[in-house]
Amino acid sequence: MIPKKLQTLLKKQHYVLVGNHSAVQICRYTKKSILDEDVCYKQKFYGIQCHRCCQMAPTVVWCQHRCIFCWRAIEHTLGDKLKNKSDEPKEIINKCIEAQKKQLIGFMGNPKSNKIKLQEAFQPKHFAISLAGEPTIYPKLNKLIKELHKRKITSFLVTNGMLPRVLEKIEMPTQLYVSVDAPNEKIYKKIDRPVTGKWENLIKTLKLLPSLKTRTVLRLTLIRNMNMIEPKNYAKLIKIAKPMFVELKGYVAVGFSRNRLGISFMPLHSEIKNFAQEVAKHSGYKIIDEKQNSRVVLLMKKDRKDRIMKFN
Repeated sequence: MIPKKLQTLLKKQHYVLVGNHSAVQICRYTKKSILDEDVCYKQKFYGIQCHRCCQMAPTVVWCQHRCIFCWRAIEHTLGDKLKNKSDEPKEIINKCIEAQKKQLIGFMGNPKSNKIKLQEAFQPKHFAISLAGEPTIYPKLNKLIKELHKRKITSFLVTNGMLPRVLEKIEMPTQLYVSVDAPNEKIYKKIDRPVTGKWENLIKTLKLLPSLKTRTVLRLTLIRNMNMIEPKNYAKLIKIAKPMFVELKGYVAVGFSRNRLGISFMPLHSEIKNFAQEVAKHSGYKIIDEKQNSRVVLLMKKDRKDRIMKFN
């Protein structure tokens, strides 16, 4: 389903292709955690054990957007629909776990590796359905999430919010992220560069969020000199969605995004925190946590004991 030339391009970026339309890539914080060097901000904010996390995508090169900050080669996007028969969730999960193990097996020979963490990493307990592409395009997403939960694997789904009708019908993931990359429609079109996406669909998704029975997050990817403006309008969107969490995270110049933006568009943590304070002031949320080297700030109405999840 993915052309050979594009497969080669993805493999050069250390994607492991799974079946006909899915992919896995080892997060650098999974590697850092195994070496006891650092952990992902999601571990600090929510208790997710990043060495046990599998970062994957069921539709790695399918999306309604061509976001300017995306690390994919967005000019090779294959549209917003899987045109052929889609792979089964059990097959995708099994192959993702197999790929995870193969990618990490080399750490067995590294004397700095935490061997207990490494053994746990071979059997991931968290699936971050967020690597690339738009996962709600995968027609069997509901079955995928159900199968993960059946196996006692948590699910963290990141969506651009373009398919609210899908979110209305699927089993809720453990934590649901909606990307909000702009304070208004004009900037949305400049940043997300929709092909078939619409601002109206994002608003529908935000309106849907308060009724969903799961942990909800709005993720604001902030780009210097582009979308770090109009904190009042971001606050309006937050008030519509009423999420449990708001993450304000700085753009990082990685992958193909370096050809479109680059290091000068990466905000400092101090800039992100200052902007977060403005958004907090207008939204009724407040700064609860932050991770400076990840350039990310967490907002909540108020902190809760269950913010840090407990896992076996």
